[in-house]
Amino acid sequence: MRLPTSIENILNENIVETARIEFKGNWNPEPILHSICAFANDIDNWGGGYILIGVEEENGRPKMPITGVKTSEIDKIQKELLEKCKLIQPSYIPIVEVSNYKGKNIIIVWCFGGSTRPYKCPVVLDKKKSKGNAFYIRKMASTVRASETEQKELYDLARTVPFDDMMNHEA
Repeated sequence: MRLPTSIENILNENIVETARIEFKGNWNPEPILHSICAFANDIDNWGGGYILIGVEEENGRPKMPITGVKTSEIDKIQKELLEKCKLIQPSYIPIVEVSNYKGKNIIIVWCFGGSTRPYKCPVVLDKKKSKGNAFYIRKMASTVRASETEQKELYDLARTVPFDDMMNHEA
């Protein structure tokens, strides 16, 4: 599958991580799950965001040449990703695409703003060290736990639908 033009531009132009783009050099389920949850919560109504697995970052920029994901690991990662996403409450599954950039595999996780937000997920994936669930949001280029005030804002956002997302039944 071909890399979407906008993602290809991001890698070619060496753009920095933002509130909508996160680079992950390898499969590390816990921080990736937190970022998926944060993008799904879409507190600033940006339309979610993208996680590029197989792209290391250095000072917020994609480190070139990219490391990519081994072909032999792609299926395993996708299965684990689905399993981990089932821990998000309420249910949320992002769109995942495997693409190729200069001969290296990249797993692109598109986390659209969810319609049943707010979302929360486990703080720690190790059940023996469980610390419960938390709400995560994106602030600038970081995934952070939502404060109490931000949690209230997430609930307020859930009660309203942005104008550009409203359905026009008469169109």
